[in-house]
Amino acid sequence: MKTTPYTATHIALGAKMADFAGFNMPIQYPTGINQEHMIVRNGVGVFDVSHMGEFWVKGEKALDFLQYITTNDVSKLDAGKAQYTCMPNGKGGIVDDLIIYKYSTTKYLMVVNAGNIDKDWAWVNEHNTFGVSLENASDRYAQLAVQGPKATEMLQLLTDADLSAIPYYSFREWSFAGVQGVILSNTGYTGAGGFELYFPKEYAEQIWNALFEVGKDFGLAPIGLGARDSLRLEKWYCLYGHDIDDTTSPLEAGLGWITKFDAKDFIDKEFLLKQKAEGVQRKLVHFECQERAIPRNGYEICDAEGNTIGNVTSGIMLPNTKVGIGMGYVKTAFAKKETIIYIKIREKLIPAKIV
Repeated sequence: MKTTPYTATHIALGAKMADFAGFNMPIQYPTGINQEHMIVRNGVGVFDVSHMGEFWVKGEKALDFLQYITTNDVSKLDAGKAQYTCMPNGKGGIVDDLIIYKYSTTKYLMVVNAGNIDKDWAWVNEHNTFGVSLENASDRYAQLAVQGPKATEMLQLLTDADLSAIPYYSFREWSFAGVQGVILSNTGYTGAGGFELYFPKEYAEQIWNALFEVGKDFGLAPIGLGARDSLRLEKWYCLYGHDIDDTTSPLEAGLGWITKFDAKDFIDKEFLLKQKAEGVQRKLVHFECQERAIPRNGYEICDAEGNTIGNVTSGIMLPNTKVGIGMGYVKTAFAKKETIIYIKIREKLIPAKIV
C-alpha cells in the first residue's frame, strides 16, 4: 500500500488502518466513528486527504482543453474560484468527479479522486489534442481538510489571509503556519464548513503540529475516513466507485446541474443530449429508512410486492438521529420524493422514504 506523510502519525495515534484506494489510511481513531462525526458537526476536525490527486493544466488552450473533457462550464470561473465537475468517459459513464481551480486563463489545477489518479492521468493525456502542458503533481502535495463550524476561527490564528473574505468554492494561495504558498480552499466534503489545505509534503509535519497547537482550545481531533463517509452521506454527496462510476451517467446521478449543454461541446454531449430528450431509465435517489436498519452498498431495493427496482450504493445509520439513510439507483417511476421503497435486508423488506 502507498502511504501519506501522516501514515506513521495515524498509527501512533492508535488509528484503525485499512487499504483505501491503494493507500494505508485511517478509518477511525479510538474515539470511534460516531464521536468523530459529531466533533466535525459541532466543533472542528482534521482529515488527512493527502491521497487525493493533483494535476496542473497550463497553456494558451488550457480552457479549451478543460471545456472539452469536463461537463461543467469552466469559462464561468474567475481567477481564485473553484468548480465541481465530472469527466464523461465517451460511453455515457463517468471517468471521475473532480474540482477545478482557476489561477488564470492559462493555469488551472485539477483535484481528482485517489483511486482514479492513474486512470485519470491516462485519460487526460489521451485527450490532450490541445497542446496543453500537463503535470501530475500528486506525489508532491499533502492535503488536510479542516472541517467544522469552528474551523475558520481556528485556522485564522495561523494565517494573515482574511479567511472570512474567501467565499465558498473560492481559494487563495497564502502563507500559513510559516509555510509560503499554501492553497487555502473554502471547499470540503462534509457540509460542515471549513477549508482544505494543499502544500508540499515536506511541510506536512510543520503544518500538522501547528494545527494541533492552536487546536487545543478548540477541541481539534483527527478524523478518519469512516466519519468522512458518514458526513458526506448526511450531506448527500456522491462517492466515486459507489454512487457514480464508469457505468452511471451524470443525468442518472442527478448531476444535470453540472452538465452545461448550451455552453460548449464536450465528450459525450450528443449521447447525453439524447438521454435527456428520451429520459433516463433509472435515477439516483436519497432515502431514509422508516424502521431501525442500516442499508448497505449492494442491498436490493424493491417495490411493495418485493420486485427488485434497484440497488443501494451507499448507506449508514446517522450517529445523531440513529436513522438509517442511503443512496441508490431505482427505476425512474419510483424516483419521486415521498415515494415509499423497500430495502431488502436479510430477506426482510424495510420501508424507506425518498427524501
